[in-house]
Amino acid sequence: MASANEIQALLRFLTQDAKVPLAQAMGKVKELQRANLSTAPDIAKSDIGAIKTIFEDEKVAKQFLNAAKRLSKKRAAAGESTHSPTPAKKVKSTYGQPLTAAQFEESLALPEACKDEGQIAGTSIYTNRAPLVLAFAVTLLKYTMPEQPLSSRLSLAQAVVSVNSRSKAVSIGLKSGKSAEEEGWGDGQPIIELMGRDIRVMKRWGYDPKDNGEDTATQETLKEEPTGETQPALWGVDLEKLKQDDGLATTSSRNPASAHLPIYTAQSARAYLLKSFDTPPSQNKDTSSSRKTPGSTSADRERNLGLLLGALELLFESWASVLSKEDLDKRAWGWYVRVRPEVDAGAAGWGAKGRIKLEDILALRRPDD
Repeated sequence: MASANEIQALLRFLTQDAKVPLAQAMGKVKELQRANLSTAPDIAKSDIGAIKTIFEDEKVAKQFLNAAKRLSKKRAAAGESTHSPTPAKKVKSTYGQPLTAAQFEESLALPEACKDEGQIAGTSIYTNRAPLVLAFAVTLLKYTMPEQPLSSRLSLAQAVVSVNSRSKAVSIGLKSGKSAEEEGWGDGQPIIELMGRDIRVMKRWGYDPKDNGEDTATQETLKEEPTGETQPALWGVDLEKLKQDDGLATTSSRNPASAHLPIYTAQSARAYLLKSFDTPPSQNKDTSSSRKTPGSTSADRERNLGLLLGALELLFESWASVLSKEDLDKRAWGWYVRVRPEVDAGAAGWGAKGRIKLEDILALRRPDD
């Protein structure tokens, strides 16, 4: 299994060396790893045909292959001669180096929230319920836990989605048995409440999201709590994954292994948001036609996400000045329920998509706003 640093290094190569747009790069990492194309030398030795099956666009495939060849040549040139009177200048390459905390946070940036009420009111989106919960939770955390960096907000929000999805799956008969939480796999880890759900978290002591220095730990924590630090960044702990792995890392031992608990990664949560909000299919009386998945482009989805985030920010802003953080959190789930897409009841509606009018989110604001 690839480490976080290896994944970040591959993303860094894709976006900085190969100039692949970040949204596209995020979606190609797993395919490249499965094809054993995760390092520059491996990519350089490959052929354009294999790469085209992943990127589809021939221009992007060639761009990707040529970047790997250039980088491999630079590395070879840096190590060629050992007989020169003066040592060869070391070639500084961004590929293979972990991101600093600040760079990591920057790589997770979401589309800018558009707060143009005219644009929002005239927009509908087509999605299923889980990513809408994710968008609600990510935005809510800006107001209830403003000290949390984007990486933490994405991780915690994904934890809410996972816990809620499992609960729903059990209620409609798609899953059975006790959850990892009910079996005690979360014992020893702190809990926060988010949108009415108890979420087990791991404290990221020592993590500074603004740190641009050499020492960074995007996935790690310190073993002991430092004196004087009060509001550390958090990760949402993936208890179901911990249970699935047969407890190779235990929560109850409170030893250094707890720093390597499975977490909900910010990268996967971000990628889920970017791909989930389509433009609705055209109005059509024919039911079968109206259920077709729309062929939205990445740009369309990012625009829709920006408008959705803008609508949610306007909603939470309107109540944040009169409600406590706890009350704002308690109301958020009810607001989500009022605007979520209508789907068939029970298992038939599992994962189904529906239309959401963003003006319905604006209508939830305080009456005098």
